[in-house]
Amino acid sequence: MGMSQQAEPAVTTPPAPGRKETDGRTTQRGQVLRLVARPEFGVFLGAAAVYVFFLITAPPVRDASSMANILYQSSTIGIMALPVALLMIGGEFDLSAGVAVITSALTAAMLSYQLSMNVWVGVIVALLVSLAIGFLNGWLVVKTGLPSFLITLGSFLILQGVNLAVTKLVTSNVATDDISDMDGFDQAKKIFASSFDVGGVQVKITIVWWLVFAAIATWVLLRTKYGNWVFAVGGNKESARAVGVPVTFTKISLFMLVGFGAWFIGMHQLFSFNTVQSGEGVGQELIYISAAVIGGCLLTGGAGSAIGPVFGAFMFGMVQQGIVYAGWNPDWFKAFLGVMLLGAVLINLWVRQQATRR
Repeated sequence: MGMSQQAEPAVTTPPAPGRKETDGRTTQRGQVLRLVARPEFGVFLGAAAVYVFFLITAPPVRDASSMANILYQSSTIGIMALPVALLMIGGEFDLSAGVAVITSALTAAMLSYQLSMNVWVGVIVALLVSLAIGFLNGWLVVKTGLPSFLITLGSFLILQGVNLAVTKLVTSNVATDDISDMDGFDQAKKIFASSFDVGGVQVKITIVWWLVFAAIATWVLLRTKYGNWVFAVGGNKESARAVGVPVTFTKISLFMLVGFGAWFIGMHQLFSFNTVQSGEGVGQELIYISAAVIGGCLLTGGAGSAIGPVFGAFMFGMVQQGIVYAGWNPDWFKAFLGVMLLGAVLINLWVRQQATRR
């Protein structure tokens, strides 16, 4: 009987230390660590630092109209960086994204002008062409097992050559003809390239589309089965296939999403400038990929977010316009971007190490 009385403390005392470990300070620390470990946390700090830097060194940045221009430049990068980021989370690359934008714009412009058709016909056909390019890239990657780097590098070279050769063949020039006086142009311009007034400042519609697409991409990644599939195929496609994830469908659809983004930006460029230069787009794919990487998307796939590339694109837009507003030589733009990319990657690495340190 005495022994049973001595055993009671051993039974009742263990829960007490457990309750002490979950006090408010421990819970708060855990929440902070989870926040710091988020892939977009590091790029948020980087974007804030770049903004403050140019706010100090380039006084025109403080003007509302200047910020509208910065956000516009960011949106033209960010709209494409979103599907590129989703594709990277899914474990693949698309090096043809930059020239695919021009392919889409050239298709819509030449089809509408040369055949004297309503521009909406060209817009729809351009969408189909962009989706077909994405489908072909994805299908080749899945069926051949070759790295997407090689497949899309081939697509990049093909599209670059076709863009220039076909444009010269059809228009006898390196640019398309002006389509601003064609039927349907004004309606299409309102959707893809219009502006609206906010407090006396002209704001481009692409900024709205950018935020809408980012919200949709975030919801898809975090709240839908498809989002789980994207993370699964990027982490380990064989394991994902073993648990019933449609790997082929997921990867091909991600490439087609990049095609959709290329179509949208291509239409924006066409209806903003009324014509398209066939040699443009080269190098833009690196900007899109860099924005995604700066935004926390791993090169190995399986990790990332849609919010991170939003901040990554903002950093690019901030630098691109900030250099101009600061009165610096624009030749330093790419060098600045390279430094920013390396810095952001190192910051992300440091933040993750701090978050996982016990």
